[in-house]
Amino acid sequence: MSNPVLHFEIGGADGPALSKFYDELFGWKTSIHEPSGYGMTDTQSDGKGIGGGIFTTPHKQPIVTFYVGVDDLAKALAKAESLGGKTVLPPTDVPEGPSLALFADPEGNVVGIVSGM
Repeated sequence: MSNPVLHFEIGGADGPALSKFYDELFGWKTSIHEPSGYGMTDTQSDGKGIGGGIFTTPHKQPIVTFYVGVDDLAKALAKAESLGGKTVLPPTDVPEGPSLALFADPEGNVVGIVSGM
């Protein structure tokens, strides 16, 4: 089974300004989830691309992350660690959403994995 990239996130000090930037640059449509302030982004790709999210990061630092679909988060984290990676965020259930985790590759790049999307 392949493990497709299913979601992306772009974060920084001003999520709404980032949303406006990318919406205007690429013709995307971002709608803000009012309780969390998280912007769900539709890339308007007619199924040829993935959607994502744009948000204000808690630490106000810029990040770009992609999420790869896996069947078992714990198993994927264990494999990443056996190959030299490190768990950054253990398996976590998103309210009304999928389960996700984050790991850093051997160079420190943070990658997300997701199950249940």
